Amino acid sequence: MSEKTLELLNDTHHRDLRMHGVAAGHPHCVQLVIGEFARAAACCPLFFVKDPETGRFNVVALFGFESGELLVEGADRGNAPFVPLELVRQGFYTHGEHIAIDRDHPRFAADGRIRLFDDLGNPTDETQLIQRSIGLLVQGRPATDSFIEAMVRLRLVEQFNISLSFDDGKTLTLDGLYTISLDSLHALPDADIIRLFRNGYLDAAMTIQSSRQQIALLAHRRNERLVDA
Repeated sequence: MSEKTLELLNDTHHRDLRMHGVAAGHPHCVQLVIGEFARAAACCPLFFVKDPETGRFNVVALFGFESGELLVEGADRGNAPFVPLELVRQGFYTHGEHIAIDRDHPRFAADGRIRLFDDLGNPTDETQLIQRSIGLLVQGRPATDSFIEAMVRLRLVEQFNISLSFDDGKTLTLDGLYTISLDSLHALPDADIIRLFRNGYLDAAMTIQSSRQQIALLAHRRNERLVDA
């Protein structure tokens, strides 16, 4: 995406524009804001990953182990138990105080069926959902950044490598993932624990740490697909 491809969303120029649903172009790894952690952890493992350009951590949900793979039930149809805000707003961006769209994004490829505006120029339900999602992302990013900064400052983030073997004989190793260190968390002074509890960071940290149980479920689902293939 570049500034040249962005167009400010308006009901005149985009009255007849149609888009694809969120199932189109669903990535296997999606960035989250802190308000999404609990719902995401119900079906996905959550990890810290480093931005390759800045070196700063983000929190992501894994829907699969490799690019193009979706192992969470319903994710390939756009009706997974959890749909990330980043996915809902694909192709839509903030531009100052306005919303802009990237006409080159796959979401606006030919044959899209979902209207952005109705015949009177009012945003459709789908567009209103996108607008709300963008608002939640804008509100949630500062809180998420503060949470991540606290985890790094307290040395609670540790590397977590995944090595998996599947029924077809394939092995898979995932590097570059980080989680919460329980040992480091338990070693914190009481004052730090209380502070984390009061600002909600303790719950968020434990949600990330405990979400690792979803790895086994995704691996099992991958093996089931091998049998069905």
